Amino acid sequence: MSKILVIAEHLGGKLNLSTARAVSAARAVEPEAIDVLVLADNVEAVAADAAKIEGVSRVLTLARAENAHPIAATLAPQIAKAAAGYTHVFVSSTTFGKDVAPRVAALLGVAQVSDVMSVEGSHSFKRPIYAGNAIITVEADAAHTVVATIRTASWPAAANGSQAAPIEALSLDVALPSHTRFVELKQGKSDRPDLQSASKVVSGGRGVGSKENFDIIYKFADKIGAAVGASRAAVDAGYVPNELQVGQTGKIIAPELYMAIGISGAIQHLTGIKDAGTIVAINKDAEAPIFEIADIGLVGDLFKLIPELEQAIG
Repeated sequence: MSKILVIAEHLGGKLNLSTARAVSAARAVEPEAIDVLVLADNVEAVAADAAKIEGVSRVLTLARAENAHPIAATLAPQIAKAAAGYTHVFVSSTTFGKDVAPRVAALLGVAQVSDVMSVEGSHSFKRPIYAGNAIITVEADAAHTVVATIRTASWPAAANGSQAAPIEALSLDVALPSHTRFVELKQGKSDRPDLQSASKVVSGGRGVGSKENFDIIYKFADKIGAAVGASRAAVDAGYVPNELQVGQTGKIIAPELYMAIGISGAIQHLTGIKDAGTIVAINKDAEAPIFEIADIGLVGDLFKLIPELEQAIG
């Protein structure tokens, strides 16, 4: 029987939705033995949210002052120690997961399985390679703990259950490294939805033309209550900061609605949105690759079509 430890991702006392997606992947392996580990200085709020996720057997907490900030060098030794007795350790394939999982795998002396898209068996998984152009099946060694990152765009978030799971505090004697310390956190402030968890996303590309012109994307996104994204070309051109980049080398997302405005559709961008529910493309080039995967395509000048859409929405 498999026993799975899911690492909770959180910030500012709020549980990231990616954790519930990782729980969904864990349930595909073993539906009845899933624990969630919360590492923080103040664990109560995050642990309470994690306990509500359907399918979670227990929530384990490690409260230490050193866990006030998600530093991989600090968290990994604790996770590796807590993983004793577990067959699997799952963490979402976000920036957080990609940072901490390799260190955990190294400490456990195992090879990491990255970007799990589907579960074929307790130790058999499918994951993308070649920027998503091919899917391979990976067989993990059943004799060792499986450390895997979960491709959040491929999994629905587990719903909240009818009864909260029990919460238990762990006490582990783990020596933490002194070579890494937290200095400061710099992050953009926005009232818009989070790009990786938003149900609606409006993205702009090189076709928007300039940083100033990108305001049309921001305004339209605000009009429909959507998060804002961008293609790599728009980021490289300096229109928007790189945290808005969507694609293989940016954020891989799966919103219910994805609007690609002025985006031609390079393969690395398409890889990041292929799991979206409905894709709407607006581009003046009728031969743009984005139209090959779009559910709805509008050919024309985005600076004319967007105001028309805003007017139609009311």
